[in-house]
Amino acid sequence: MHYAAIGDSFTEGVGDEQPDGSTRGWADLVAAGLARTRGEPVGYANLAVRGRLLAPIVTDQLDAALALDPAPTLLTLNGGGNDMLRRHIEAPDLVALTETAVQRCADAGVRLVLISGADPSARLPLGGVVHRRGEELTAGIAELATRYGTDFVDVFHDAEIRRPAYWSADRLHLGPTGHRRVASLILAALGEGPAPGAGAADGPRRSPLDELRYYREHVVPWVGRRLRGHSSGDGRDGKHVSWVTVPPPERTSV
Repeated sequence: MHYAAIGDSFTEGVGDEQPDGSTRGWADLVAAGLARTRGEPVGYANLAVRGRLLAPIVTDQLDAALALDPAPTLLTLNGGGNDMLRRHIEAPDLVALTETAVQRCADAGVRLVLISGADPSARLPLGGVVHRRGEELTAGIAELATRYGTDFVDVFHDAEIRRPAYWSADRLHLGPTGHRRVASLILAALGEGPAPGAGAADGPRRSPLDELRYYREHVVPWVGRRLRGHSSGDGRDGKHVSWVTVPPPERTSV
């Protein structure tokens, strides 16, 4: 099994930072889950980069993934979240971009899993716009998956993961618990693990001071980057642009 992941911050693992500053995230957990259930090492590549729009994901990142030697046996694709935060974007255009990736993976004989991102809109400024666009994109990707017979994991409509406990402080990226849930949803859809149940408990309600701190620490810097035409992923590469080996867990003797 050689598993490659392409996408943006959702797939890179932003929000699930480790003590050394690196990101983990659901794709890392999926690779580890595949190694565990199969009892053998899994080759793993993660070419996702935070801030990326869908077009470079389905061109540059997909080009690099399909050029890996050996070729992937499994590839996950998520994208479009950053596009939906732009002023002028139409869901059908994003679906058309995704369709090119579906066709290319089919031609290459690579099993593709399409994944919709979790819905962050309940606690975001202009969340209603984000939710509407997310609904349109998810419906389009679901129809595309049905038409091509492609695997599709609909995280966007997972009600459990919308709870605050699954999200990081910026409310846009999942936290560690959220990434674990996404990994469980994907592994279950692949037949590589049980379906997840309810888990994380929500913390105390946020105070007005918490809201002010949120806007100062997260919203204002994000707006500033947009005004300057910068992206959080500028100058970054994927964290595993070639195959790394994920070993199965060691068996313990009884």
